[in-house]
Amino acid sequence: MNKDLQYYLQLPYRIVLYPSPEGGYAVEIPELPGCLSQGETKEEALAMIEDAKRCWLIDALEHGDPIPEPASDEEYSGRILIRTTRSLHRALVERAREENTSLNQFINYQLARGIGYKPEKR
Repeated sequence: MNKDLQYYLQLPYRIVLYPSPEGGYAVEIPELPGCLSQGETKEEALAMIEDAKRCWLIDALEHGDPIPEPASDEEYSGRILIRTTRSLHRALVERAREENTSLNQFINYQLARGIGYKPEKR
């Protein structure tokens, strides 16, 4: 398959929007390093990142640079195996019991809270 500009423009790249402390918004496509922009409103920022994405892709294609494709949810099983100390394992189990929840749910909650994760609305 010929992976041209139109091919890459149709891919579902993840777009991340950040409110700026000075006002307006910064926006980026994490899978395309350095592909970022900004705008006064969310709508303007989202329009600007589409222009930045197009320019990023054109430049990469012209220079023969590798273009990463978006990660799909199929690449993630939802299963993580970690090793920890016995004392931390014990502390986690005890806290989960205090919260009247499973260890798995407790760890999921703490991990999400720790990185500021908010599930995407579908």
